[in-house]
Amino acid sequence: MDIYAKTGFNEIDDSSEKFDQYLAEQENKGFMRLLTCGSVDDGKSTLIGRLLFDSKMVFEDQLSALERDSKKVGTTGADLDLALLVDGLAAEREQGITIDVAYRFFATDQRKFIIADTPGHEQYTRNMATGASTADLAIILVDARKGILTQTKRHSFIVSLLGLKHVVVAINKMDLKEYSQQVFEDIQRDYLDFAEGLGFDSIGFIPMSALNGDNVLMQSEHTPWYQGKTLMEYINTLDISQEEDARPFRMPVQWVNRPDLNFRGYSGTIASGSVKVGDEVVALPSSRTSKVASIVTFDGELDQANTEQAVTITLTDEIDISRGDIISTVSDRPTVTNAVAADLIWMDEQAMVPNQPYLIRLENKTVPGRVAAIDYKVDINTLEQLPGESLALNEVARVQLNLTDRIAFDPYEQSRSMGCFVVIDRITNKTIAGGMIRHSLDTASNVHWQALDVDKKARAQAKSQKPAVLWFTGLSGSGKSTIANLVEKKLHARGNHTYILDGDNVRHGLNKDLGFTDEDRIENIRRVSEVAGLMADAGLIVLSCFISPFRKERQAARDCCGETPFIEVFVDTPFEDCAKRDPKGLYQKAMRGEIKNFTGLDSPYEPPEAAELHIKTADQTPEQIADIVVDYLDANDFLAP
Repeated sequence: MDIYAKTGFNEIDDSSEKFDQYLAEQENKGFMRLLTCGSVDDGKSTLIGRLLFDSKMVFEDQLSALERDSKKVGTTGADLDLALLVDGLAAEREQGITIDVAYRFFATDQRKFIIADTPGHEQYTRNMATGASTADLAIILVDARKGILTQTKRHSFIVSLLGLKHVVVAINKMDLKEYSQQVFEDIQRDYLDFAEGLGFDSIGFIPMSALNGDNVLMQSEHTPWYQGKTLMEYINTLDISQEEDARPFRMPVQWVNRPDLNFRGYSGTIASGSVKVGDEVVALPSSRTSKVASIVTFDGELDQANTEQAVTITLTDEIDISRGDIISTVSDRPTVTNAVAADLIWMDEQAMVPNQPYLIRLENKTVPGRVAAIDYKVDINTLEQLPGESLALNEVARVQLNLTDRIAFDPYEQSRSMGCFVVIDRITNKTIAGGMIRHSLDTASNVHWQALDVDKKARAQAKSQKPAVLWFTGLSGSGKSTIANLVEKKLHARGNHTYILDGDNVRHGLNKDLGFTDEDRIENIRRVSEVAGLMADAGLIVLSCFISPFRKERQAARDCCGETPFIEVFVDTPFEDCAKRDPKGLYQKAMRGEIKNFTGLDSPYEPPEAAELHIKTADQTPEQIADIVVDYLDANDFLAP
């Protein structure tokens, strides 16, 4: 069948009016995103192939290829193997399984559809979650011979977590159970018992055979006891309307559009709500306000733009907005915070351990962060909440997520795009988890960041210097504080503004409530990092002297300082030399067993791999080393001339 026969146009030359009419009809049709999921070999690919075939969305060249492939790698004997319309990877065809997410388009007289075929294997659950993240309706297939399986439950739970409110349970392969009404009703009862707490608005049950087409497009004569809708009737008539435009205006900034000196716009896709020329808006997290001057698109300017439109917005005022910021309505803003409670789906074979540093990507913004704690894990079979200290592949948990920068978000149940995120491994750049933000953990989340006119740049200019954080790290007794003290004296003599944060000194005040457990040591570094960042924001050159033995702690300190230059100074003194110096008598106590977890002795020190300054102290005096540090700052334009 060619496209003209399919659409009813037999003559190309005189069909322009009909063709325009056809395009107009297609443009005005409703749209639905579908997801097929379930356990292995439930018939997901076959069902999609049947929908495409019966809705006449298979063209002649595809049909010819399908016939050839069915003879070569098909699993249905002499019949067409409709699953091959979807399973396109060589590995999928060889094994008869789905590995990747495959998207297909088809249309009826009532609606247009994009359907995602997702894998049933447990190891590919992350691919299923990807397909579910944009769907409106989930079709959960169940093999009539096997009933409700663990993977059926896992996929149903993930569908619920991802905010889908409508599901169809397609009880497939009924032909292999002689179209038994009892089998259908038993599976329906089992599923309803399990799904009671999942919060679906509607659950449909349809007995079918995707292979034979029973109850897919047409009512089957093999199930006279079933008087419900066919699958096609169900998806054509289900009401999934959402009033996205009625929600508050949100637009994540994708890029700053600056083609020349006369134009500055902020480009992105509207996540929710609508915006008009003249509306007052706020940029978050900076909290700067302005008014919309124009709404620009490829086709010209608009007076108003709505949800899912890609636009460029210009403002009446010159305010600082960057990629990843949110432009919002002023009267109903998203929450701004750096600590959230979220549901996390772990997708990596390497287990998640709390307090490991990761990258968190939300919309167009990427910020460093960590899972501070696991509140509970969820048992997929019973939905019971269980304690846990780590997350393995495909496990789901409610976690506390701490970020090094403030983000603007809406809870996931209010806005999918504004409430979802992915977790990225810092080393491999792999996506290792997906999450849904539920609420802020900030007790002052209703307090918004106050925009100030005097910023870090202005404060630094007043001091004729460039702010920075110098992070001196090394073993106890390596000479960190001595060197930092000499550096500060030299900078002070040049008229620069500095401050030293010393490991011992801060424990007399700021951190006097902390001990030396792993948790307290991490909190010690976190607090000092925050203070160092604030002091740099005041325009100072900050010298921080802390053993900070672990790379992840030093990376967290670097992340906390954000855009402020972070200069890691590795004071490399051998353990033997530090033990000989032993200015505080700590090494002797540690070697007598009086101090446990002493760095370099019974607790490791992880030396920096790429410190900005690597200083070996064996052949240099503290005075010489201090000169090296000052020369580095001078050469990189941090100091007053």
